[in-house]
This record gives sequence, C-alpha cells and structure tokens, in this order.
Amino acid sequence: LPASAMVMAAGLGKRMRPLTASRPKPLIDVAGRSLLDRALDHVAAAGVQHAVVNAHYFADQIDAAVKARKSPSRIDVSDERNLLLETGGGITKALPLLEGPAFYTINADNMWIDGPQDTLRLLAQRWNAAQMDALLLLVPLARAHGYEGRGDFHMDGLGNLTPRAGLKMAPFVYSGVQIISRHLFDGEPVEPFTMWRAWHKALEAGRMFGLSHPGLWFHVGTPASIGETEALLAEA
Repeated sequence: LPASAMVMAAGLGKRMRPLTASRPKPLIDVAGRSLLDRALDHVAAAGVQHAVVNAHYFADQIDAAVKARKSPSRIDVSDERNLLLETGGGITKALPLLEGPAFYTINADNMWIDGPQDTLRLLAQRWNAAQMDALLLLVPLARAHGYEGRGDFHMDGLGNLTPRAGLKMAPFVYSGVQIISRHLFDGEPVEPFTMWRAWHKALEAGRMFGLSHPGLWFHVGTPASIGETEALLAEA
C-alpha cells in the first residue's frame, strides 16, 4: 500500500459557479458530505495514514477543513496560494511532503463508490513497481456519470494504455485516481503543467497501465451535476 495520497484540491472550479463564489469546489457538499471529505474518507478507509492536500483558491477554508479531520492521522497542506500549479506542477511542489517511491493521487472533483473491494486497495494489489510507473483507475465511458467528453484511453487485455487520438472516441475515462511513481517528476520545475508531462514519460517507456473501476463513479463538474449525482446515490 502506498504510504501517501495526494488529493488535488487547488482548482478554481469555474464551471461550478455560482457555488464557488464563496468556497472552493472540493468543499461543496454532495449528499451531505463535501467532495474533499469523501476523498479523504476513502484514503483513511484504505489504511493510508498520510495525505497531502494542495490549496490555492480559498486556501484558508481548505486548511480549516483539513484541521477538522481525525483521519487519516496525518494530513499536510501543500500551499499554492501564490501560484496555481495545475496537476503536474502541484505534485512536483508537494514531492518533499509525499512519502515512498509511489503514491496515490486523487482529484477532488470526482467521487466514487467502491465495488466489491476497496478501490484504493484494489489499485495497490494490481500495482507492480517493476513493471509500472503509473496505474490509472479508469471508468468505462458508458458508466461515466456526469462526464461529457470523448473518453481518454484505450486499454488492452493486459492493461496497457493508449491515449485517445484526435477527435475519435475512446472507451475509458480517467477517474482522477491513480498510483504514480515519484521519479516521473524528478527534475521537473515547480511551474504550472498537467499530469500529461509525467504520463508521456510512462507511455514512452511502456510503463503506463490501467484498471477498470467495478463500482460507481461520478464527475461532479457543474451545479446541475450535484442533483444528478445525489439522485443516483439515492438509487444505489
């Protein structure tokens, strides 16, 4: 089991306006619990003792929400108040706080319900450091609630990934959850860049893999998607 999990909570949440006029998107409630708390609940339930949460927009509110929690037992905040660094840059800045050769990253604007097994433990069981630098939790496009894109990846029977090409469709969507190797960020500057810079290194080396999520998944991107997600949760 990776020792640390990073929850990405720094974004501006522009599509979630007006709800994000006074609070950051990760602190928006869905069915009575904030997106940030839901992500950290999963981290704690999997037995991961350490989390890092990055904060930029309404960073003081993120700080307060983290301090109010009892679990995971240790949560550090990576301060991006001065400059929003995007996913890749955010991880690079947080590297001194993150433990171990590989760690989880979780996007706070996606939420999931576990299938028969704990999802984070399932990823850890599949993780093979000798073979992989990135293991992405993927959702079949047909089951990606609230998602409006064309999909992200093709996946073969062994879990090898190929990115979607051009305007075509791809059958799998990145869930916002992965295990990724620290060394993919070695030597990277602390500047705004996306996860793709690290992913391209893993793809070129043939060390990027996927795992299909057996449970429910929701992209909570707009105010309307909150009600839709709550209705689906009530059915589930």
